[in-house]
Amino acid sequence: MSDPLHTLEDMDEYSGSMGSDADVAALASIVGEVEGAAAVVRAGQVAEVRALAAAGQLAARQAAGSPAVVRAHDMALRSVAAELGGVLRVTDRTVQSRIDEARDLVEHYAATLAAWESGRITRGHVRVITDAGSVLVDASSERRAEFEAAAISRCERDTPNRVRSEVEILAERFAERSFTDRHRDAAAERRVRVVPGSAGMSDLIATLPTVIADGILDRLTQQAQTIVDAREPGNAGSAFGARGAGDLAGVSGAFGESGIGDAEPDRRGIDQVRADVFSDLLLSGAPALDPTAHGDGQGSLGAIRAQVQVIVPALTLLGVDDGPADLVGRSPIDADTARCLAGNTHSWARVLTDPVEGTVLAVDRYRTPWTQRRFLRARDQHCRFPGCRRAAIRCEIDHTIDAAKGGPTALWNLAHLCQRHHSMKQFTRWKVRQLPGGVLEWTSPTGRIYREDAPAPPVAFTPASISTTATDEPPPF
Repeated sequence: MSDPLHTLEDMDEYSGSMGSDADVAALASIVGEVEGAAAVVRAGQVAEVRALAAAGQLAARQAAGSPAVVRAHDMALRSVAAELGGVLRVTDRTVQSRIDEARDLVEHYAATLAAWESGRITRGHVRVITDAGSVLVDASSERRAEFEAAAISRCERDTPNRVRSEVEILAERFAERSFTDRHRDAAAERRVRVVPGSAGMSDLIATLPTVIADGILDRLTQQAQTIVDAREPGNAGSAFGARGAGDLAGVSGAFGESGIGDAEPDRRGIDQVRADVFSDLLLSGAPALDPTAHGDGQGSLGAIRAQVQVIVPALTLLGVDDGPADLVGRSPIDADTARCLAGNTHSWARVLTDPVEGTVLAVDRYRTPWTQRRFLRARDQHCRFPGCRRAAIRCEIDHTIDAAKGGPTALWNLAHLCQRHHSMKQFTRWKVRQLPGGVLEWTSPTGRIYREDAPAPPVAFTPASISTTATDEPPPF
């Protein structure tokens, strides 16, 4: 067994070798240049948006006096778009679409545009706000303004990919039509289709409710990872088993590096294994290869079940309202699906949050003794490296102060990190310390500090939001 202290010293030496002081100074200079260039690009993008909006308004004025206003406006807009297309070297259809987007931003999201122009948010945030706000077409200007102010405030504190789900849920609170109703209509359009590709390949596309799609991907990933992990070092085993002639169900796993039927070691990557398991499950109902099986008995691969991480407001769970739940790291889900999940799961947590700050105060859970794990999963929700939103159920619990350095296994010294950022913390000059309240303070190799607040659940309930009226009726799940 290796000496843990020796291993730790080697790790520290490796971390320190990730660039000399001169390299760090050069990186700091490059970061400054990129920051300056980004400011110039931002100013140019905002100016272009304003100019495109002005072009659209000009086209509207040109058509205002025409007896056939609709057609005249379209012709004027086409002409203006064609003129700009020649300058921008894109099609007039593309320009026309960009003009429409620019007018929407300038005329309906003035505060968002101002926040972008001042550098408080990025273009990605602008897209998140306008996309989410599309459900507010029938809302009053006051409700739209209230949504916009709250969305900007949230966007200022995190990256676009992190805030998308929360901003979408925020917009639903101001929408005239409930998310559950719109989801019901959208779910009626679910379908599966094949898009032919090249070289004998095609894309199989399924349009499904998000929670179902996320669960499918999770189960495929778990099964694929089990197959990859079962490979013996030095002899990974066959990539395919015995196949009957014309057995389509056996073909999916047969695409090794050496052709069909070859007994070469399995060198498939995780994506390839996942695709093969997907094909096997649909064609035969079970993976063609189960490395956990012994003899004629069934293995444990088929017993793997999908996991999704969902936050459901208490009032939605109780049927008091139909506010959407949050599929962490993905998007909102409708109230009916959330209640169905809660009613069928073997384990669920009750999260009590601060009514002002929104931070997690306490977690109750049933049928599991893992007190720390359940609290951390509720508090962190996702990887705690700035900008990463990989769900906590797919992350590792990391000791902020390494256990080998005396760091305790205590809540104030634990946080979720995905494998990528866990490794980066260990082997590069990135440093982190944990402050009260689960706040992580990351320091980059150039000395820049990035504060990572513990995320407030976007659909959390608070003591003030729960009715004190007693009821003996069972919950609707």
